[in-house]
Amino acid sequence: MEHMKVILSIVERGQGASMLKLYRKRYVPIHLQCAGKGTATSEIMDILGLGSSEKDVLISFAAASAAKQLLHDLDNELRGHTGGAGIVVSIPVSGLNSLVANLAAYHAETLKEKEGENMERTENSLILVVCARGCTDDVMSTAKAHGARGGTVIKGRLSGLEELEQTYEVDLKPEREIVAIVVPTKLRAPIMEAVNTAHGLRSEAQAVLCSLPIEQIVRLG
Repeated sequence: MEHMKVILSIVERGQGASMLKLYRKRYVPIHLQCAGKGTATSEIMDILGLGSSEKDVLISFAAASAAKQLLHDLDNELRGHTGGAGIVVSIPVSGLNSLVANLAAYHAETLKEKEGENMERTENSLILVVCARGCTDDVMSTAKAHGARGGTVIKGRLSGLEELEQTYEVDLKPEREIVAIVVPTKLRAPIMEAVNTAHGLRSEAQAVLCSLPIEQIVRLG
């Protein structure tokens, strides 16, 4: 069976539905749709061409061949036809339950890849900062001071608090926000170190961080 990928798409609010239709036509069948909010200032968003601050966030699962072809198409013949600005990245998956993986692989069986085309790893990383609600501005200020341009905020709730609280003797807030930041890989370590130092688990933000490698990246619009 093929390796699986997560495709993370951050597009302008209202474009998520049309992106889903587009993805399904290209052998990417399984999606989680979320509401997000951009953290970049309006001036920076204008410079980067990111449009409004309200975002649709799609988390899609696909076989490697389908993910590769989709991002290739978005960066070529579909460029300018997605209905708005945004960013799409592919991320390798180390594990996925078999039912989801089998369905994604089944949809990719009829996809024909061009011979000799190799996957090129980009020099970017995705940093995820899970912090207490209301602390995203402070987290992003620290990240920007070390080279980040902006991020997207997704609301969530922390589960499994008890063991963390007992181990580290902290009183954790369950209401959370996830800040997703795409950065050049060379900036990943200093940004994560700065955010963890200023907003780590024992601070008001109670942040937990991780980073993921990005294999492909496409900027829409």
